[in-house]
Amino acid sequence: MCADGSDTVEAARGLPRLKEFSGRKILLLQGPVGPFFRRLAQDLKKHGAEILKINFNGGDRLFYSGETLAYRGTLADWPDFFTDAISRYDIDTIVLYGDARPIHDAAITIAQQKGLDVFTFEEGYLRPDFVTLERGRSNAYAQIPKDPAFYMSLPAPEEEEGRSRPVGYTFNHLMLWGGLYHAAITAAAPLHPSHTYHRGQGAAELPAQLRSLWRRQKAFFLERDMTNRLCGHLAGRFFFVPLQVAIDSQVLRHSPFGRYGEKGVARFIETVLRSFAEHAPKDHVLVFKHHPMDRGYVHYGALIEKCVRETGLKGRVYYTHMLPLPPLLEKAAGTVVINSTVGLSAIYHGSPVKVLGDAIYDMPGLTAQSDLDTFWTTATDQRPDADLALRFRSYLIRTRQINGSFYRRLPDSPLACGLNWPA
Repeated sequence: MCADGSDTVEAARGLPRLKEFSGRKILLLQGPVGPFFRRLAQDLKKHGAEILKINFNGGDRLFYSGETLAYRGTLADWPDFFTDAISRYDIDTIVLYGDARPIHDAAITIAQQKGLDVFTFEEGYLRPDFVTLERGRSNAYAQIPKDPAFYMSLPAPEEEEGRSRPVGYTFNHLMLWGGLYHAAITAAAPLHPSHTYHRGQGAAELPAQLRSLWRRQKAFFLERDMTNRLCGHLAGRFFFVPLQVAIDSQVLRHSPFGRYGEKGVARFIETVLRSFAEHAPKDHVLVFKHHPMDRGYVHYGALIEKCVRETGLKGRVYYTHMLPLPPLLEKAAGTVVINSTVGLSAIYHGSPVKVLGDAIYDMPGLTAQSDLDTFWTTATDQRPDADLALRFRSYLIRTRQINGSFYRRLPDSPLACGLNWPA
């Protein structure tokens, strides 16, 4: 159920259209790396909105060239600066990307206390080919019903509903925008001396990016036969465990592993390994897949090897980086996640899913409701309900998913931001 029980309101609330922003005075905070927010501002202006943006570093300045304010203070000073800005410019709407960034977390709290509308962009709940736009906060904070009866009471999805235009490969675009963003942070560091960004900054990112490229190429070589092996004689006898970014707010805020800070994913790995060793069938194996966005920052090889030695799992655990998701999700005996959106993909591929955190899709009929120890031997009996999964997907698309990408424009989109977003 929704936190306030307002299922009827939630069902009627559709995705906001661009024309809804006509006449609004909008303040943009940080967006995704790249030109998306600059292009979005062009679209909003064409639909009658007034736009102001706050830039926090050189990366923000590089990709946005409209009416702006420059913030050069500390996180401690930010609430006063933000409060003054929304009052001085008579702001009624805040638009941002990622509600858990420290600057955004504080801004949302203040904005909601003052009755301002907040719209949060986030990576798509449904991937690929979608981005998320929430009224208010996103992920586990979003007002998304968790009662299967709510979705089964909605009209059955039309056959064409939920189809999207494919965005294509976006990783190279993301790497390009990210590289330029952090280079600009370094170049403009004297203008923004305080660190308000949620990741490492500027030149400090270069070693991580180089490690990521090296590990990516190495994995291509070492894992070249892994998919065939898993989808061949190991099909149905492996459990898949996609890992999340160590500093992902989904882990830090919406899971029991958040209390361990940046070591939360490591604790998740240990929990899964020890449970698997004690309770999984002896002829099954475990496959971890590292998150591509965390490849250059952290490596769990030593930790996994240590746990394998301690639990007697030699030969039954694989630590991978480059395996394609669809065939794994189709052939896995089950999928274990903290709260990754890969869990949703697994559901649509018919894979039993066990969630160890707080996920928008964790409900009876979609995910396993048993504990982890039991899941290893009962996964087959806890496959997702295909009809419920389609209705849930349809609901997400109608209420909070937009076809497109932050990093690569859909070629036939009439909008500057490149999304397939109804005006």
